[in-house]
Amino acid sequence: MLILQTPQQAHSIRASALVFSDPASKQLLDYLERVAPSEATVLIQGETGTGKELVAHHVHELSDRRRGPFVAVNCAALSENLLDAELFGYRKGAFTGADSDRPGWFETAQGGTLFLDEIGDLPLGAQVKLLRVLQQREVVRVGARTPIAVDFRLVAATNVDLKAAVEAGHFRADLYYRLSVAEVRLPPLRERPGDIAPLARYFLRIYAERMGDRQVRFSPQALARLQNHGWPGNIRELENVIHHTLLICRGDEIGPQDIHLPERPQLVGEAAIAPEERLQQALWELLTRGTADLHATTERLLIETAYRYCGGHQIQTAEALGVSRHVLRERLQRLGIIPYPPSRRG
Repeated sequence: MLILQTPQQAHSIRASALVFSDPASKQLLDYLERVAPSEATVLIQGETGTGKELVAHHVHELSDRRRGPFVAVNCAALSENLLDAELFGYRKGAFTGADSDRPGWFETAQGGTLFLDEIGDLPLGAQVKLLRVLQQREVVRVGARTPIAVDFRLVAATNVDLKAAVEAGHFRADLYYRLSVAEVRLPPLRERPGDIAPLARYFLRIYAERMGDRQVRFSPQALARLQNHGWPGNIRELENVIHHTLLICRGDEIGPQDIHLPERPQLVGEAAIAPEERLQQALWELLTRGTADLHATTERLLIETAYRYCGGHQIQTAEALGVSRHVLRERLQRLGIIPYPPSRRG
């Protein structure tokens, strides 16, 4: 088993827990070791909580840019109004509050690696500007006219299927091809079961140290319970479960009763019927009844159900539905599930 921990991220438990024990993970490690030393743009695609930022950091550490900065930017957290200023920087006086010159994230990553997380959430206008920077290797700060040369390596990540987003018109095809020179698919935890037990032991050790060096271990039955769970929240969910388990466990051995996992109640007889078949039966019944505006009804039910299932987390809901966060937000607002911004009310 190989556990990688970078000095810059040693403070973050999850960020230091990239385990390469499962055969699928070892294959991924081999690919990263071949790709990382190059200057190729890397696109990492994977579900939320799978460790995309850590993989990006590992690519940086294996490259000739490792002595330069590693700058991580979450595109989903950038306000559209301030996106240009954040990415490209601005000159003093460019807008209200611009009291001094400020470099953007591209300049900040000079000589190193720029990691753009959740790049699938970038608006189309910002995608055009990003493509121009990648082609010309220069930026123009907001309020300025003189271009500034930038030298960085781009690693991007998303939990959105970018090929599907391109087909749906939500992501530019030319930018997708520019980003995916080296494409990495980070498997979800359920597809690399050999990593579950090592990760669980890793989190147990770290949290036990934080709680006064407790001496605690997993029973074989507890590990089997962890191994049989689907982990829809991936490494993030596993970490939270282990942390909670350690909080409630009284003895020095963790049993299956100490591990609290979310369980979906199963209806009588439903195990014998595939979910798609049950859904088809429900739609057939609604069509037979002549339900008014069936398309709008099913859309609302789908989005509301997914939104509740993901606990109101927009990024996870968008991933579950296979759409971008911007598309999801528009539909949530249109359906009245979340409010419009104040500027669009009335």
